Amino acid sequence: MSDESIAYDPYAMPPGEIQDPPESLWAALRKIGPGIILAGTIVGSGELILTTTLGARHGFIFLWLILFSCVIKVFVQIEIGRYAISSGRPTLGAINELPGPRFGAHWMVWWWFIMMICTVVQLGGMAGTVGQALNLAFPSVAAGFASTMNSISPSLGSMVTDRPEVPWAVATCLVTMALIYGGGYRRIEWLTTMIVVGVTMITVSAAAALGFTDYPIRGTDLLKGLEFQVPSHGLAAAFAVFGVTGVGATELFYYPYWCLEKGYARYVGLADGSEAWDRRAKGWIRVMHLDAWVSMVVFTVSTVAFYLMGAAVLHPQGLRPEGEQLIDTLSKMYIGPFGDWTRILFLIGAGAVLFKTLYLACAANSRLTTDFLVLAGMAPTKSAEHRALLIRRFCLVFPTLALIFFLFFKDPKLMVTIGGVAQAATLPMIACATLYFRYRKVHPAIKPFVITDALLWIAVICICVVAAYAVPTTIMSLIPATK
Repeated sequence: MSDESIAYDPYAMPPGEIQDPPESLWAALRKIGPGIILAGTIVGSGELILTTTLGARHGFIFLWLILFSCVIKVFVQIEIGRYAISSGRPTLGAINELPGPRFGAHWMVWWWFIMMICTVVQLGGMAGTVGQALNLAFPSVAAGFASTMNSISPSLGSMVTDRPEVPWAVATCLVTMALIYGGGYRRIEWLTTMIVVGVTMITVSAAAALGFTDYPIRGTDLLKGLEFQVPSHGLAAAFAVFGVTGVGATELFYYPYWCLEKGYARYVGLADGSEAWDRRAKGWIRVMHLDAWVSMVVFTVSTVAFYLMGAAVLHPQGLRPEGEQLIDTLSKMYIGPFGDWTRILFLIGAGAVLFKTLYLACAANSRLTTDFLVLAGMAPTKSAEHRALLIRRFCLVFPTLALIFFLFFKDPKLMVTIGGVAQAATLPMIACATLYFRYRKVHPAIKPFVITDALLWIAVICICVVAAYAVPTTIMSLIPATK
């Protein structure tokens, strides 16, 4: 069956699919991919909006937090990937085996569903921000569309005139549907790799080029950002960013699904206690490690570049990306140092960054929601064909929901922050669940090294401590904004 089809069963591990792991680094690099998709999901609204805003407000002082956030959660990602590869179980299926209260499915499966709804609000912010960017890049299109709508209905024409980004947001969601409907893993991986490489190169080049402008990044600025300073007036914003940058809760849920669709678990095969299985499992888990760390380098470089642009360019000018002027303010990161000619390039690039995250999140949510319905007893069958049908339907539902949320909330930054709070609240749960998988579920033959275990514990403790402060603080900061 074609890889472009999603009708096959990614959880099945037939003996005929078993493969020996690659032996050379080059061969292993050719087998990575899930992490690149994850990097494409990660480098989106949090990096372009919240990370840049943090730099604009506080300068370089939180550089250490950005680096910490990007690196520390990878150890949780690796362990949840380890269990998925060795067992063949996706994230929600694994969580459903945890001890604890059940309401048809495990309570944490239901919590994921609540978090997912909040992150769809975040996707609405992305759709709206893409609309803002494209409208600023091509204002005549919205003006012409408003004129056409006005000839049909003055009220429709007035609506488009008042919110010219809406037609672009609608078009963005329609393109998202067309791209992910019926699309398999290979198409998603190929397209994402192209966009991630392009966006990363452009962003890093722009940050590096600041040294030849009036907004250089000095060595003293970078050293100041690595002093682990935590000003009290910036804690809420900083820890909100911690919930969004790097591997967030949603990405931890997504990663095992992409590993399964890539084929890592099928290549390992069912655990049979043989030395051959041990060798295959260790080999493909090494590939997964490489995949995770390559993606970490990619999204860390991109995230740091966005943060430095905000700190170096927007902060000295007192510019704050907010509300309907969000994208226009962000564009000044490029216009200020490099001139007006970069405006349209930034706007198109910003649209590509957010669109990439939008379609990847909708594709992943479609897969997880299908599993949620099965686990909660709302879907009567686990057949591959029925699963594929549900996925296709949700590939239409989620972009539509994102658009509806944008039309209701209107403020992209608020919408992104709501998703960030939900992720920050969920991170300790999935991190602690990963500890359970590590010590109660992972096959003894593939247990990690002692140093990896130690770093996993450090990651989980840090995640819990940060979430304990960040979640209530950020929720309190949102209350006035919602009135």
